[in-house]
Amino acid sequence: MVVPQPRAYPRLLQPPGGSFFLFGVRGAGKSTWARTRFPDAHVFDLLDEGLYQQLLGDPSAFTAELGAVPPRKSVVVDEIQRLPALLNEVHRAIETTRRRFVLLGSSARRLKTAGTNLLAGRATVETMFPLVPAELGADFDRSETLRYGTIPVVWQAADRHAAIESYVQLYLKEEIRGEALVRNLPAFTRFLPVAALFHGQVVNVAGIARDAATSRTTVDGYLGILEDTLVAMRLPAFEARLRVRERRHPKLYWVDPGIVRAAKRQLGPVTAEERGPLFEGWILSVMRAHNEVASLFEDIWYWAPAQTLATEVDFLLRRGRQYLAIEVKARPRISSTELTGLRAIAGLRGLAGRILIYTGSRRLRTDDGIEIWPLEVWLEALAGGKVWP
Repeated sequence: MVVPQPRAYPRLLQPPGGSFFLFGVRGAGKSTWARTRFPDAHVFDLLDEGLYQQLLGDPSAFTAELGAVPPRKSVVVDEIQRLPALLNEVHRAIETTRRRFVLLGSSARRLKTAGTNLLAGRATVETMFPLVPAELGADFDRSETLRYGTIPVVWQAADRHAAIESYVQLYLKEEIRGEALVRNLPAFTRFLPVAALFHGQVVNVAGIARDAATSRTTVDGYLGILEDTLVAMRLPAFEARLRVRERRHPKLYWVDPGIVRAAKRQLGPVTAEERGPLFEGWILSVMRAHNEVASLFEDIWYWAPAQTLATEVDFLLRRGRQYLAIEVKARPRISSTELTGLRAIAGLRGLAGRILIYTGSRRLRTDDGIEIWPLEVWLEALAGGKVWP
């Protein structure tokens, strides 16, 4: 295995006009991106403990320092979630000087908890995801991606195993304990590996609570923390009526294969049992990353009729009144039984296409119109913004 030398990969995300928030999991490359895109910006790095303590005691010192910065110069505030009170000062500066702010953070939870409203719409909200193949270029390796993930700080480490292992500990130390997101850290630590086992599955709050030895209410709160810290998402079920009543419980997907494997303390070679959910979850993250920059779809769900538990479609995208059904299989050959879900959803009004993504090399089309695409074809379509028929 050859580990790429540390460098700044070109990211898909382009700076929007005006001020904006940029959220993303810790280590996603937000600070590196900001330094590249805004090399002349004035920077407030709230990981600098001295600066943090100064502004914690006197937020007005932030405004005083801004007074010495030319109005046309952009201002980057890194780790903004550490000091939600600064948003009042930022809001005032935007209103009075029209200065451009770039606000970086790994969680919006404390900003929400503090009662802030993310500047009342005066700043857009962007999200940075782990590296995707279009950014990695020739460095992309599917096996390494599913084993260790593509968080830049892990991907470029000399020892990826050690890097992803320490990543979860850093997450617990700095993101959870450091930001005081939970009162009972041991309970949250028990919860993490249990929640990781549900990657790609319908969320069973009662089951997670039982296995983590905590309450259902606590588990609901912890799942919210995973979402607010951008580590995971709950993918809702499609609820329109299609012959039978659809299942309503969401599925849990972690944002990065490496993070979920480290959380469940399983960092050896990817097993056959893991490969499907890891591949499926990674495809979801790549789609979300491309959607962030190209607006490929407006909503995303999974589809699974409650009365036919063996039938489902992994992802259902919506753009306007059109839908695109996507099934994901981490294997090089496809049998007709693996097309069951895509055939069952054929009657959905507005369905524009059905695509199965697999790891084989041949692009195929069935007699009833289902497209079967190799992963490389799908990635190329995403990068070119051409996933819709």
